[in-house]
Amino acid sequence: MKILVINAGSSSLKYQLIDMETESMIAKGICERINSASGELGEVTAKTADGRKAEYSVELPNHTAAFMEVKKNLTGGECKVIDSLDEIAAVGHRIVQGGALFNKSVLVTEEVIAGIESLIDLAPLHNAAHIQGIRACMDVFGKEVPEVVVFDNAFHSTMPEESFMFALPYEYYEKYQVRRYGFHGTSHRYVSARCAEVMGKPIEELKIVTCHIGNGSSITAVKDGKVLDTSMGLTPLDGFMMGTRSGGVDPSAIIYLQQKEGWTPAETDTILNKKSGVFGISGVSSDDRDLIAATNEGNHRAELARKMQHYQIRKFIGSYIAAMDGVDAIVFTGGVGENAVDMRANVCNNLSFLGIKIDEAFNATLVKGKEGEISTADSKVRVFVLPTNEELVIARDTQEIYESLQK
Repeated sequence: MKILVINAGSSSLKYQLIDMETESMIAKGICERINSASGELGEVTAKTADGRKAEYSVELPNHTAAFMEVKKNLTGGECKVIDSLDEIAAVGHRIVQGGALFNKSVLVTEEVIAGIESLIDLAPLHNAAHIQGIRACMDVFGKEVPEVVVFDNAFHSTMPEESFMFALPYEYYEKYQVRRYGFHGTSHRYVSARCAEVMGKPIEELKIVTCHIGNGSSITAVKDGKVLDTSMGLTPLDGFMMGTRSGGVDPSAIIYLQQKEGWTPAETDTILNKKSGVFGISGVSSDDRDLIAATNEGNHRAELARKMQHYQIRKFIGSYIAAMDGVDAIVFTGGVGENAVDMRANVCNNLSFLGIKIDEAFNATLVKGKEGEISTADSKVRVFVLPTNEELVIARDTQEIYESLQK
């Protein structure tokens, strides 16, 4: 059984074709610069599991055109892996915001699409693009191919009220559902389950802190297999500093700057989401690799940005350990979490009061997708580097719903 996983952005479309018998990637790729405002050609990259690759430019006026390129690369050319789209049993879509409407993955219907559309205000950059992706997929595959939506915030739906409520007048929760939703749920779900598997213990008996650290970052407290708390809030802006996002900031600081600078709501959103974080502090880049290079060249602001981020990560981990009244394991994942050796060492070495000890030499070897435990045998808390696999989570949910339709 083959399942196609789609992650549609406003100007991009990522895909991955997965063989569910082996749960292995067959092919993957990305279509970028869809409907480019500057009129540039779109960019398409396709890869196969056996190492074949294609890169080219082409007009991509909309997501339907992008799906046609996906079809072309899967069924023909140097990256061909299937004879026709008929070999694809179902399609799974990543959806960022399911709000309070969706707490699990569901089959796509017009009612579901309407529900996703009703939540656009909570994720304007994401949900509108996801709908475009679903509609475009229908155009290319036809309505007879089942489509499933998997929500980024669904794993966090187990949070208790005291965790997800904001200390704002309660009427705004009743009127607008303003609350903490959390994101990166498919990643936190995957790595917490994988952590329990590696430890050889039921997840229902564990307290785990999962750290998804990348350009967008979040940390989650998973107690007994359920989310107790998570760092992102109503939107993916909350929490600690990220690549270009500020994370949590004193609200009065924002009001003060709005008054001083005359920011409109749209300008405020741009500054907090696209011009802040490690990029805003360093003035160099949002990419940790660039910051490391700049730090090594003596750039104080780049060094400061990384120190700030590492410090904030430690604070969130510590607060979630307190919230769970203990911890059995800490997991690092995501592009930075899986590769920033010094970040992992900094965080763990400054949690020594917990009895955490790491193998510095082995920690240095776990990069570029390698999985392993970096804590020593006598460490009182186990620490893991576990590459995430959000696409597999989406594919598994899609397979489950597809098979339920066949009964």
